[in-house]
Formats: sequence, structure tokens, C-alpha cells
Amino acid sequence: MVPVPFDPDTVWGTNSDHRVSGTVNGMSIRASVEPLGNGFGIVLGPAWRRDCGLAPGDAVEVVLSPEGPQRADLTDDIRTALDAEPVAGAFFDGLAQFYRQAFLRWINATKRRPDERARRIAEMIDLLGQGQKQRP
Repeated sequence: MVPVPFDPDTVWGTNSDHRVSGTVNGMSIRASVEPLGNGFGIVLGPAWRRDCGLAPGDAVEVVLSPEGPQRADLTDDIRTALDAEPVAGAFFDGLAQFYRQAFLRWINATKRRPDERARRIAEMIDLLGQGQKQRP
């Protein structure tokens, strides 16, 4: 377990699961920030620890950032739609980056048809509000 010295809800916004990517001593990681005692941390699994040259208690340099597109990265129309429907917005924020990016690619494929873009955004909000991770 590597401690995270801040509350991810405070720094990155409230989310049910803070998936992160980054490095530990320059080695790539992907993880979820989890409760750790009175704080938070990430778990480095056995596959990652094998051959990494680290032992429990070693000091490490950790660089983390939230995975996938975040609200601030979204276009105004999508961000506004998610803000207007808090249940859908919270569900979107908790999705793995794969699902978020799939929705955004599908919406962005309509650059020449603004009417279709608005329809797809509305459909995404409806699906997210129902707790669906992807289009059927």
C-alpha cells in the first residue's frame, strides 16, 4: 500500500471510485485510490511488485493523476448536460476511462451535424441516468 497524502474527493472532486494512473519511482501504474486507515492509498499488486526492486517501507516518488477525461476536459455542451442531471453526472464520473471515452467518441463523431450531436448527448444522459455504462 502506498499512502496518498490528500483526500482525492477534495482535490479531484467527489467520486465513488478514484481511478488513477501515474508512476512509482518511474514505473507505470494504474490503480484505484482506496481508504487506508485515516487516509487514502493505492495498492501495488503482486504482479507489479515482482521485479520492481522495492521492499516494504522503501521511500518512493509517486506521481498520480485521475484517469480519463475529467469534467474540466469536456466540451461545454456535454459538461452542461452532465451538470443538469446530477445522477447521470455522478455515474459518468465513476465510469472507467474506457466507457467515458467511448461515449465521447460517439458524440464527437457528429461534428458536421449539430442536431445529431445534441440528440446523442441527450441519449448519453438518459443511459447514464439509468446506470448503463455503454450504448446497447
